[in-house]
Amino acid sequence: MNPVQPGRRKRLPLSLRRRSVPWHGQRPTWRDARPALIAGALKRAQARPSGNWYVVGASRGLRDDRPLARTVAGRELVVWRAADGRLVAGPGVCPHLGAPLRDSPVHCGTLVCHWHGLALNGTSFADWNPLPVHDDGVLLWVRLDDVGGEPPLDEPVVPRRPDLARALSTVYVGMGVCEPEDVVANRLDPWHGAWFHPYSFVDLTVVDAPNASGDGRDDGFLVDVSFKVAGRLVVPVRAVFTAPEPRTVVMHITDGEGQGSVVETHATPLGTDDRGRPRTAIAEAVVAVSGRPGFTLARRAAPVLRPLVRAAAGRLWRDDLAYAERRWHLRSTGRFPG
Repeated sequence: MNPVQPGRRKRLPLSLRRRSVPWHGQRPTWRDARPALIAGALKRAQARPSGNWYVVGASRGLRDDRPLARTVAGRELVVWRAADGRLVAGPGVCPHLGAPLRDSPVHCGTLVCHWHGLALNGTSFADWNPLPVHDDGVLLWVRLDDVGGEPPLDEPVVPRRPDLARALSTVYVGMGVCEPEDVVANRLDPWHGAWFHPYSFVDLTVVDAPNASGDGRDDGFLVDVSFKVAGRLVVPVRAVFTAPEPRTVVMHITDGEGQGSVVETHATPLGTDDRGRPRTAIAEAVVAVSGRPGFTLARRAAPVLRPLVRAAAGRLWRDDLAYAERRWHLRSTGRFPG
């Protein structure tokens, strides 16, 4: 790979690879991706405070006429905006006779139960009590202290992002049969990228990584990688992967095209399916920026570009969910290595 040169910007973001290495001709990375190293990074992520905050959806997914509904750790929740614009979250079960509030309309900021008309304006009423909620401009979060069991924080641990006013942002949401730790472990293994996703990544090199204990060095994975465009045309970048809290892994592009952009992966436990298996939602937020003049036009075309970005994320997550689900299956049957 041609290493990214800090501070240099070419007229076009594309590079031409000197030679095309076939998939099977790549340097094996299994010796570098040591199980103890990945497990150590996961353990340290799980020890960081979350303040009991859980991602429940995308900010743009909140409609005016319907609540956004999600189940977190088996608890039904609804989120909507009150008449004064306040974001409201609370139980998704009507306190009257247990109707699912996810199916009820929002009228002038009031959620009206479709079974008997009980109206909720976001304040405590008839044994229905609101929950702490936060909108960071990209994602919606709800705080569940009885689920998380940690000392609560006033706001979620939101990763450092570029200015949303000059960024293009979108969110992909997927679901899998696994636990949040399986999603986080997948993201804390950057070595699998060029092997498992050869349609998107080539020339991937982990430049620096923490040791198994994380002692004495930054707890992040520094990676040089090229995003495939077509043939030998690629976009090389340098990125760092970190886990700021137990259910989040963030990729910051630190050099190359899109410097300052972030890709956040958030894992939320949903509960179990009818076979007793855990289900986890993945919300992957892409917040992209660029100093190129043409990026202003790209932002104006955001309604067209967002579905394309989500489709690209979805293709990657079809593979990575298989990875995470396989990891959970091996763990649950006592056959996971190490």
